[in-house]
Amino acid sequence: MKREDRKQAIMDLLVEQRAVDLDDLAERFAVSKMTIHRDLDDLESEGLLRKMRGGATIESGTQFESDFRFRARQEGAAKARMARGALELIEPGMTLMINDGSMAAVLGAMLPEKRPLTVITNNAAIMDALRAEHGIALIALGGVYSYKFNGFFGVVTEETLTRLHADVAFISAPAVQGTRAFHMDDNAVRAKRAMIASAEKTCLLVNHQRFGRQALHVLADLSEFDTIITDAQPEPEARAALDRAGISLSIAGDRA
Repeated sequence: MKREDRKQAIMDLLVEQRAVDLDDLAERFAVSKMTIHRDLDDLESEGLLRKMRGGATIESGTQFESDFRFRARQEGAAKARMARGALELIEPGMTLMINDGSMAAVLGAMLPEKRPLTVITNNAAIMDALRAEHGIALIALGGVYSYKFNGFFGVVTEETLTRLHADVAFISAPAVQGTRAFHMDDNAVRAKRAMIASAEKTCLLVNHQRFGRQALHVLADLSEFDTIITDAQPEPEARAALDRAGISLSIAGDRA
Protein backbone atom coordinates (compact mmCIF):
# COMPACT_ATOMS: atom_id res chain seq x y z
CA MET A 1 0.00 0.00 0.00
CA LYS A 2 1.27 3.46 -0.90
CA ARG A 3 1.98 5.85 1.95
CA GLU A 4 -0.79 8.30 1.08
CA ASP A 5 -3.30 5.45 0.81
CA ARG A 6 -2.19 4.15 4.20
CA LYS A 7 -2.57 7.58 5.79
CA GLN A 8 -6.06 7.88 4.36
CA ALA A 9 -6.90 4.43 5.72
CA ILE A 10 -5.67 5.53 9.16
CA MET A 11 -7.96 8.57 9.02
CA ASP A 12 -10.89 6.39 7.96
CA LEU A 13 -10.28 4.22 11.02
CA LEU A 14 -10.12 7.29 13.24
CA VAL A 15 -13.48 8.52 11.97
CA GLU A 16 -15.00 5.14 12.84
CA GLN A 17 -13.21 4.50 16.14
CA ARG A 18 -12.06 7.99 17.27
CA ALA A 19 -8.73 6.47 18.40
CA VAL A 20 -6.18 4.02 16.98
CA ASP A 21 -3.43 1.88 18.51
CA LEU A 22 0.12 1.99 17.15
CA ASP A 23 0.70 -1.77 17.42
CA ASP A 24 -2.62 -2.56 15.76
CA LEU A 25 -1.85 -0.22 12.86
CA ALA A 26 1.58 -1.74 12.30
CA GLU A 27 0.03 -5.21 12.20
CA ARG A 28 -2.91 -4.17 10.03
CA PHE A 29 -0.71 -2.55 7.36
CA ALA A 30 2.22 -4.96 7.72
CA VAL A 31 4.77 -2.19 8.28
CA SER A 32 7.12 -1.27 11.11
CA LYS A 33 6.08 0.80 14.13
CA MET A 34 8.53 3.48 12.99
CA THR A 35 6.72 3.73 9.66
CA ILE A 36 3.41 4.21 11.50
CA HIS A 37 5.06 6.81 13.75
CA ARG A 38 6.08 8.78 10.65
CA ASP A 39 2.56 8.51 9.21
CA LEU A 40 1.06 9.78 12.46
CA ASP A 41 3.62 12.59 12.64
CA ASP A 42 2.63 13.71 9.14
CA LEU A 43 -1.07 13.61 9.96
CA GLU A 44 -0.53 15.47 13.22
CA SER A 45 1.47 18.19 11.44
CA GLU A 46 -1.53 18.66 9.14
CA GLY A 47 -3.78 19.13 12.18
CA LEU A 48 -5.76 15.97 11.45
CA LEU A 49 -5.12 14.02 14.65
CA ARG A 50 -3.52 14.21 18.06
CA LYS A 51 -0.80 11.71 18.92
CA MET A 52 -0.95 10.12 22.35
CA ARG A 53 0.94 7.37 24.11
CA GLY A 54 0.69 4.23 21.99
CA GLY A 55 -1.45 5.69 19.23
CA ALA A 56 -3.53 8.67 18.12
CA THR A 57 -6.98 10.18 18.48
CA ILE A 58 -9.28 12.75 16.90
CA GLU A 59 -10.81 13.55 20.30
CA SER A 60 -10.32 17.17 21.28
CA GLY A 61 -7.51 18.16 23.61
CA THR A 62 -6.57 21.42 25.28
CA GLN A 63 -4.76 22.59 22.13
CA PHE A 64 -6.34 20.36 19.49
CA GLU A 65 -9.65 20.23 17.63
CA SER A 66 -10.15 17.70 14.87
CA ASP A 67 -10.49 18.71 11.24
CA PHE A 68 -13.87 20.10 10.10
CA ARG A 69 -14.23 17.27 7.55
CA PHE A 70 -14.25 14.68 10.32
CA ARG A 71 -16.33 16.62 12.81
CA ALA A 72 -18.98 17.09 10.12
CA ARG A 73 -19.40 13.30 9.95
CA GLN A 74 -19.90 12.83 13.70
CA GLU A 75 -22.91 13.11 16.04
CA GLY A 76 -25.31 14.10 13.28
CA ALA A 77 -28.48 13.41 15.29
CA ALA A 78 -27.29 15.51 18.23
CA LYS A 79 -26.35 18.40 15.96
CA ALA A 80 -29.75 18.24 14.24
CA ARG A 81 -31.57 18.41 17.59
CA MET A 82 -29.55 21.41 18.72
CA ALA A 83 -30.06 23.14 15.38
CA ARG A 84 -33.82 22.62 15.66
CA GLY A 85 -33.72 24.11 19.14
CA ALA A 86 -31.78 27.12 17.86
CA LEU A 87 -34.22 27.54 14.98
CA GLU A 88 -36.98 28.24 17.50
CA LEU A 89 -35.17 31.45 18.49
CA ILE A 90 -35.29 32.78 14.92
CA GLU A 91 -38.09 34.82 13.36
CA PRO A 92 -38.38 35.90 9.72
CA GLY A 93 -36.76 39.27 9.12
CA MET A 94 -33.99 38.81 11.68
CA THR A 95 -30.29 39.40 11.16
CA LEU A 96 -28.15 36.52 12.42
CA MET A 97 -24.47 35.90 13.02
CA ILE A 98 -23.28 32.29 12.86
CA ASN A 99 -19.72 31.22 13.58
CA ASP A 100 -17.50 28.48 12.18
CA GLY A 101 -17.93 24.79 12.97
CA SER A 102 -19.82 21.70 11.92
CA MET A 103 -22.58 22.28 14.47
CA ALA A 104 -23.19 25.77 13.12
CA ALA A 105 -23.17 24.41 9.57
CA VAL A 106 -26.14 22.16 10.38
CA LEU A 107 -28.08 25.17 11.67
CA GLY A 108 -27.11 27.18 8.60
CA ALA A 109 -28.59 24.60 6.25
CA MET A 110 -31.95 24.91 8.04
CA LEU A 111 -32.21 28.70 7.83
CA PRO A 112 -34.25 28.86 4.59
CA GLU A 113 -37.18 27.58 6.67
CA LYS A 114 -37.21 30.99 8.39
CA ARG A 115 -36.67 33.25 5.39
CA PRO A 116 -36.43 36.15 4.83
CA LEU A 117 -33.24 36.51 6.85
CA THR A 118 -29.93 38.30 6.78
CA VAL A 119 -27.10 35.91 7.66
CA ILE A 120 -23.58 37.05 8.58
CA THR A 121 -21.06 34.24 8.77
CA ASN A 122 -17.41 33.25 8.48
CA ASN A 123 -18.42 29.59 8.01
CA ALA A 124 -17.61 28.42 4.46
CA ALA A 125 -20.07 25.51 4.69
CA ILE A 126 -22.92 27.95 5.42
CA MET A 127 -21.80 30.20 2.59
CA ASP A 128 -22.00 27.25 0.20
CA ALA A 129 -25.41 26.19 1.51
CA LEU A 130 -27.04 29.64 1.37
CA ARG A 131 -25.43 31.49 -1.52
CA ALA A 132 -28.19 30.59 -4.01
CA GLU A 133 -31.11 30.69 -1.58
CA HIS A 134 -33.88 33.16 -2.38
CA GLY A 135 -34.86 35.26 0.61
CA ILE A 136 -31.48 34.97 2.34
CA ALA A 137 -29.29 38.07 2.32
CA LEU A 138 -25.87 36.50 2.84
CA ILE A 139 -23.00 38.57 4.20
CA ALA A 140 -19.89 36.42 3.86
CA LEU A 141 -17.07 37.52 6.13
CA GLY A 142 -13.67 37.57 4.51
CA GLY A 143 -10.31 36.98 6.10
CA VAL A 144 -7.68 34.26 6.13
CA TYR A 145 -9.17 30.91 5.17
CA SER A 146 -8.56 27.98 7.53
CA TYR A 147 -8.81 24.59 5.85
CA LYS A 148 -9.00 22.87 9.24
CA PHE A 149 -11.95 24.94 10.45
CA ASN A 150 -13.44 25.59 6.98
CA GLY A 151 -13.90 29.23 7.83
CA PHE A 152 -12.39 32.70 7.64
CA PHE A 153 -10.49 34.36 10.48
CA GLY A 154 -8.10 37.16 11.34
CA VAL A 155 -8.06 40.95 11.36
CA VAL A 156 -10.32 41.36 8.31
CA THR A 157 -12.98 39.13 9.87
CA GLU A 158 -12.83 40.79 13.26
CA GLU A 159 -12.83 44.39 11.98
CA THR A 160 -15.73 43.69 9.63
CA LEU A 161 -17.79 42.36 12.54
CA THR A 162 -17.29 45.61 14.48
CA ARG A 163 -19.14 47.41 11.65
CA LEU A 164 -22.15 45.07 11.70
CA HIS A 165 -24.98 44.32 14.11
CA ALA A 166 -27.21 41.26 14.51
CA ASP A 167 -30.32 40.33 16.45
CA VAL A 168 -28.83 36.99 17.52
CA ALA A 169 -25.35 35.44 17.34
CA PHE A 170 -25.08 31.66 17.40
CA ILE A 171 -21.77 30.55 18.89
CA SER A 172 -20.46 27.00 19.22
CA ALA A 173 -17.79 25.77 21.62
CA PRO A 174 -15.82 22.54 21.88
CA ALA A 175 -15.28 22.65 25.65
CA VAL A 176 -17.02 23.84 28.81
CA GLN A 177 -15.41 23.61 32.23
CA GLY A 178 -17.32 24.89 35.23
CA THR A 179 -19.02 28.09 34.11
CA ARG A 180 -16.69 28.99 31.24
CA ALA A 181 -16.55 28.00 27.57
CA PHE A 182 -13.16 27.28 25.99
CA HIS A 183 -11.60 26.87 22.56
CA MET A 184 -8.26 25.55 21.28
CA ASP A 185 -7.61 28.24 18.67
CA ASP A 186 -7.04 31.92 19.44
CA ASN A 187 -8.13 33.10 15.97
CA ALA A 188 -11.45 31.32 16.38
CA VAL A 189 -11.87 32.82 19.85
CA ARG A 190 -11.36 36.36 18.55
CA ALA A 191 -13.92 35.90 15.76
CA LYS A 192 -16.47 34.44 18.17
CA ARG A 193 -15.86 37.25 20.67
CA ALA A 194 -16.39 39.81 17.92
CA MET A 195 -19.76 38.21 17.09
CA ILE A 196 -20.79 38.21 20.75
CA ALA A 197 -19.93 41.91 21.00
CA SER A 198 -21.90 42.77 17.84
CA ALA A 199 -25.16 40.97 18.62
CA GLU A 200 -28.20 41.97 20.65
CA LYS A 201 -28.57 38.43 22.02
CA THR A 202 -26.31 35.39 22.01
CA CYS A 203 -26.90 31.64 21.97
CA LEU A 204 -24.26 29.02 22.81
CA LEU A 205 -24.53 25.62 21.11
CA VAL A 206 -22.54 22.87 22.83
CA ASN A 207 -22.73 19.08 22.78
CA HIS A 208 -23.38 17.59 26.24
CA GLN A 209 -20.21 15.50 25.91
CA ARG A 210 -18.13 18.69 25.80
CA PHE A 211 -19.06 19.67 29.37
CA GLY A 212 -16.31 18.93 31.86
CA ARG A 213 -13.62 19.55 29.24
CA GLN A 214 -11.08 22.33 29.01
CA ALA A 215 -9.08 23.92 26.21
CA LEU A 216 -6.26 26.42 25.96
CA HIS A 217 -8.21 29.66 25.49
CA VAL A 218 -11.13 31.02 27.49
CA LEU A 219 -13.92 31.91 25.09
CA ALA A 220 -16.53 33.37 27.44
CA ASP A 221 -18.24 33.03 30.77
CA LEU A 222 -21.51 31.16 30.33
CA SER A 223 -23.35 34.08 31.95
CA GLU A 224 -22.61 36.11 28.78
CA PHE A 225 -25.05 33.98 26.79
CA ASP A 226 -28.79 34.57 26.79
CA THR A 227 -29.47 30.94 25.85
CA ILE A 228 -27.38 27.76 26.10
CA ILE A 229 -28.57 24.82 24.02
CA THR A 230 -27.27 21.27 24.36
CA ASP A 231 -28.49 17.90 23.10
CA ALA A 232 -28.76 16.00 26.41
CA GLN A 233 -28.09 16.41 30.11
CA PRO A 234 -24.37 16.69 30.90
CA GLU A 235 -22.77 14.60 33.63
CA PRO A 236 -24.14 15.33 37.14
CA GLU A 237 -20.98 17.10 38.31
CA ALA A 238 -21.03 19.47 35.33
CA ARG A 239 -24.75 20.10 35.74
CA ALA A 240 -24.32 20.79 39.45
CA ALA A 241 -21.71 23.48 38.72
CA LEU A 242 -24.16 25.21 36.38
CA ASP A 243 -27.00 24.97 38.89
CA ARG A 244 -24.85 26.48 41.64
CA ALA A 245 -24.11 29.43 39.35
CA GLY A 246 -27.77 29.83 38.38
CA ILE A 247 -27.05 29.05 34.71
CA SER A 248 -29.92 27.46 32.79
CA LEU A 249 -29.62 24.89 30.02
CA SER A 250 -32.05 24.29 27.22
CA ILE A 251 -32.09 20.58 26.31
CA ALA A 252 -32.94 20.31 22.62
CA GLY A 253 -36.04 18.22 22.03
CA ASP A 254 -36.96 18.24 25.73
CA ARG A 255 -40.54 19.40 26.13
CA ALA A 256 -40.88 18.28 29.74
